[in-house]
Amino acid sequence: MNRAELIDRLWEANRHLLTRRDAEATVIAVFNEIAAALSRGDRVELRGFGVFSVRKLDARTGRDPRTGQHVAVSEKHRTHFKAGKPLHERLQKQINAEAAREL
Repeated sequence: MNRAELIDRLWEANRHLLTRRDAEATVIAVFNEIAAALSRGDRVELRGFGVFSVRKLDARTGRDPRTGQHVAVSEKHRTHFKAGKPLHERLQKQINAEAAREL
């Protein structure tokens, strides 16, 4: 699912409350707030869904695959997501049901 599909589903589920433009503004605002919090180094927890956080990768010495020379790789920050328990259980139930149908 991409952002446009998310906006469409939000709008379809709440047509009596939101215009399509309101649904789009809501999704964009949520994503912007998550991005802003992560850029500040904060952790974003959405109960029942999961946790977004930033993890630091230390500087290291890498290797250029073409030349084989050692290259200094600077420290980096990566976004990390850990699914919450309800989401994890729902996904596992779905995977197990699909596996059972294939048998």
